[in-house]
Amino acid sequence: MTTNNNLKVLFGGHRILIVAILCLFGLSLVQSRQASKKKPRPKTNERVYLIHADRLRFDQFSMNPDAQILNGNVAFRHKGAKLYCDSAYFYQESNSFRAFGHVRMYQGDTLSLFSDYAYYDGNDQMAEARYNVVLKHRKTTLYTDSLNYDRLYGIGYFFEGGKMVDKDNVLVSDWGEYDTETRDAVFNYNVNLKNPKFVLTTDTLHYDTRTSIAHIVGPSKIVSGESVINTSQGFYDTNKDFSRLYGRSTLDNNGKTLTADSLFNDDKTKISEGFGNVVYNDTVNKNQMTSNYFWYNDSTGYAFATDSAVLRDYSQGDTLFLHSDTMKVYTYNINTDSVYRTMHCYNKVRAFRTDIQAVCDSLVYNTRDSLMTMYKDPITWNENRQLLGEVIEVFMKDSTIDRAHVINQALSVEQLSDSTKFNQVASREMFGYFNDGELYETEAIGNVQCVYYHQDEKDSAFLNMAYLETDTMRVYLKNRQLQRIWTCKQTGTAYPITQIPPSKKELPSFAWFDYVRPRDKHDIFNWRGKAKGTELKDIGRRSAPLQFISKGGVVSDKVSLSDQPPVLGEPARVDSTGVAAGDSLSVPSEAAPSAATDSVRQTVPTPAPAPADSAGSSSASAEVQSAGPAVKGEDNAAGAATVAAPKEEEPQTVNKENAGK
Repeated sequence: MTTNNNLKVLFGGHRILIVAILCLFGLSLVQSRQASKKKPRPKTNERVYLIHADRLRFDQFSMNPDAQILNGNVAFRHKGAKLYCDSAYFYQESNSFRAFGHVRMYQGDTLSLFSDYAYYDGNDQMAEARYNVVLKHRKTTLYTDSLNYDRLYGIGYFFEGGKMVDKDNVLVSDWGEYDTETRDAVFNYNVNLKNPKFVLTTDTLHYDTRTSIAHIVGPSKIVSGESVINTSQGFYDTNKDFSRLYGRSTLDNNGKTLTADSLFNDDKTKISEGFGNVVYNDTVNKNQMTSNYFWYNDSTGYAFATDSAVLRDYSQGDTLFLHSDTMKVYTYNINTDSVYRTMHCYNKVRAFRTDIQAVCDSLVYNTRDSLMTMYKDPITWNENRQLLGEVIEVFMKDSTIDRAHVINQALSVEQLSDSTKFNQVASREMFGYFNDGELYETEAIGNVQCVYYHQDEKDSAFLNMAYLETDTMRVYLKNRQLQRIWTCKQTGTAYPITQIPPSKKELPSFAWFDYVRPRDKHDIFNWRGKAKGTELKDIGRRSAPLQFISKGGVVSDKVSLSDQPPVLGEPARVDSTGVAAGDSLSVPSEAAPSAATDSVRQTVPTPAPAPADSAGSSSASAEVQSAGPAVKGEDNAAGAATVAAPKEEEPQTVNKENAGK
């Protein structure tokens, strides 16, 4: 027991000594490694010359018996450099001196060094300046209290904190070095680069004083106004306010975050570019866009995304995933109370959410009208229901669907419990009305055809199938269950379930595109088109003629207004510089769609027939679909024509009290 206590006392008493020895041993290893990395230092035989001193004396009984004690306007010269001070100890044998008071060293006309004290070794050409040190080289000034300046290689080191001033930039760090030949500076530990426009903080920074470009080599943060950049590698041009960042960098600005493998940002033009695994997250509007290339102009609100582009909308309970080849966002009336945006997705659009799925060739969403329009073979699915047509318009309200409009060749299909049976409605157009996102009424207008299976309410057994034709049909639902059907004049037949003619089971336009339907959020990348022969028919339609009004009041047809939907722009190409073709780093060259195309379709009447005695021609009155505004010409009493743009007709809602009459 006594032996153990003695051992404890022995090791306890020497613990501090052992730790100190280990620390010194480790420090010696570090110093030996650093010494091995240093450049070779050839000795010089050129002597340090004393040029002038007001007084010179020796003191053999002082602490410096070998020194020449100099006072008053002391001046030295060595290898092209001149040094001045108030007093000095000159060691001629070791070719060195100590300078005191108003120390000034000049090398050529580009470099000067000031301090309160300095030691200079002429053999190593090393100057050690202390207290209120100022190193000036061309347009760069370095302030510190401890600086070692190596004249052999033209490098200055500071190690007790320093500040470098260069044009508009101020760099502060605990340790650093400055190379007067390359004019490059390296800063370490608590680095802070201040500029009137931004502040950069990091632990390691390389800075080129010639170009004012900062090279970031460690975790860094750049704050510019409301914009915050986090990066670990890259370059920042402080003159052009342009940064090239790598290593998964992030840009935050007013609740919007842009993250990418490579990120280019121009603070002057407010343009940002992302390359590789780009994630743009908008926490304000609760949506996210991902792609492998992203281009955004914060001053105009224009965004462009391509290469695996995906939009995620998490504003609702379930997240909506939407993919297309190219996505564009245009912002109108930016920085005003009436700001709104349009989003264009085109080529192979596929969307998935737990309760709804959709495919189409192109899509436009307008935030002003909360209108989403799907073009070219659009199809939507909800549970066991399918809806398609030439164009589908979906009106949103408070981020939920309010009503839908299917234009031309509309077809609604519901798959029943027996997967071989389908309820079907086909018409020229359809309307759907929703309450809190739940469908409660549908309306089919124009050449309506319907196939409907009646089922027993108790055991859901199929009783018969009804086929009918009418001009208008309304269907009312409650809790997703059919309540009643209203039609105007109709013709039809009911077939017993066992006597249904095979030709009547499906409408001529029937098609079930379950194989096209997105299965999950990953399936949106797998494009599957319609099978050959199941595409919508290419139906030619009459155009509504525009009327030209001459000076004499004569009305004549001059231009036809096509009924086709506006054609979306071609997807932008990305060249080798990473910039979308047609876009520049300053302003996107692609013009935003005009406001007239925001509401993509309008239902307008053709001009009314002119009176028989009026000059000019007239056309038969008919309802047509047009891609732009139409004009209505009428002859007044004086024979002159007036022109007025017709108002857009809203879908007629059903009066529930009169329904079923």
